[in-house]
Amino acid sequence: MQLNYWLLLATGLIPIIVGFVWYNPKVFGQEWMNTIGITEESMKGANMFLIFILSYLFGCMISLSLHTMVIHQMGFESVFNGDTSNGVIAFKKNFYDLYGSRFRTFKHGVFHGVIAALFIVLPVIGVNALWNRKTAKYIFIHVGYWAICMGLMGGVICAFM
Repeated sequence: MQLNYWLLLATGLIPIIVGFVWYNPKVFGQEWMNTIGITEESMKGANMFLIFILSYLFGCMISLSLHTMVIHQMGFESVFNGDTSNGVIAFKKNFYDLYGSRFRTFKHGVFHGVIAALFIVLPVIGVNALWNRKTAKYIFIHVGYWAICMGLMGGVICAFM
């Protein structure tokens, strides 16, 4: 099973695209700014080029890690990584003939992406929010965003990789 780097690069854009909608002042943007105590004026002058480049890089990193979570066959593949003996090649061929496309749907990828967000992103953002004295609203805004992003990323990766 080979990585589709073009798909990983494409899914790295999902957090930016969803962010344009999610953090729009008419959706959750105003509430987000209120929870962290900034205004639209104070946001001016930021290095937007750097912000977008790093956001895209981080999105690609999330895509790369999500593919092992949403595609079950990657766990099987990792067990035999680098083993080119005839027995292993035959075993892998048989496995992929039987199970190569099992659980490879958009819906299944969304499920695992959302689960990853709830079990990884929620604790990370939650701990940071607690120590930074942020509200539950702050946590829900960010975790909701990441649940949608990682769900979409997982769905696309699982269905098309």
